Amino acid sequence: MTDIEHPETFHGLSVLTLPGPDQSRTDPLPAADSVAWRLESAWQGDLTFAALWQHFLDTVDTSRVRALLIGPWWQEEYESFAPVVELLAGHTDRFPALKALFLADVVSEECELSWLEMSDITPVIEAFGQLEELTVRGCGEPIDGKETLGLRPVRHKALKSLRFESGGLPSGIVRAIGASELPSLEHLELWLGVTEYGGDATVEDLAPLLSGAALPALRHLGLQNSEIQDEIAAAVASAPVVAQLESLSLAMGTLGDEGAGSLLAGQPLTHLTSLDLHHHYISDALVDRLRNLIGSDRVNGEIYEVEYWDPEEDDDRYVAVAE
Repeated sequence: MTDIEHPETFHGLSVLTLPGPDQSRTDPLPAADSVAWRLESAWQGDLTFAALWQHFLDTVDTSRVRALLIGPWWQEEYESFAPVVELLAGHTDRFPALKALFLADVVSEECELSWLEMSDITPVIEAFGQLEELTVRGCGEPIDGKETLGLRPVRHKALKSLRFESGGLPSGIVRAIGASELPSLEHLELWLGVTEYGGDATVEDLAPLLSGAALPALRHLGLQNSEIQDEIAAAVASAPVVAQLESLSLAMGTLGDEGAGSLLAGQPLTHLTSLDLHHHYISDALVDRLRNLIGSDRVNGEIYEVEYWDPEEDDDRYVAVAE
């Protein structure tokens, strides 16, 4: 399994967790635009996220904040992310300089990825028209019929980097991205996950992204962490979008010899500066062929060893991040 950790830097800035209103601090807070601010209210007594949010607005000159991470926000298990979305979208006037946002910077020690009760994040994207970088962490499997991660097609001129980290990304998210107008998007990374945790996207859902027409500025594409990685590789092998890419990642999933063969038989990949295949199930012989084809220094990925794994039994393959 791939460990998910809190980032030490975000948008080129060191991450600082804002002390709660009841936490003492001897040194003054840094300049608002010198760090990426992280907010977390869980495990701080009766502190609600709304109270922490108000403390943030009162304590930091948010007009200068460039990067913001939302950490554990709940007081009770499975608490919805929707109130956080409402707070963010309702205070856009307080963040004119915000360029980067990380929704649900949560690690497994705090909450398993599949337990994060996310919500429709469209209002946040629509509210922050100047946003250049957005990372979203969370699964798509609804818990007890409650709200789950959602996105509607959007038009956003500034967004350059979009990343979804999930053990089960809903097909609706993938289709919404394909139907969105994102003329400046250069980096797209999707952890597609497994059906058990809501990852029901198909190759057909990816078609608008693979066409290249939807994302004219795209230079990096990551279609990762999927249990249908061989099918994705076959589609990528003839996808028009590949010609405009500088780097490609098919990492973290169940990619095997079938998918590797598709890449070898498909369109040229020699223009790529990087092909990331880490955590895969490709035989050594085909790994060598890929490296010989596009250069050993540009193919990242070793055979992923799973105890008792039989190369002939595809059902025994695992993605890097599920629960």
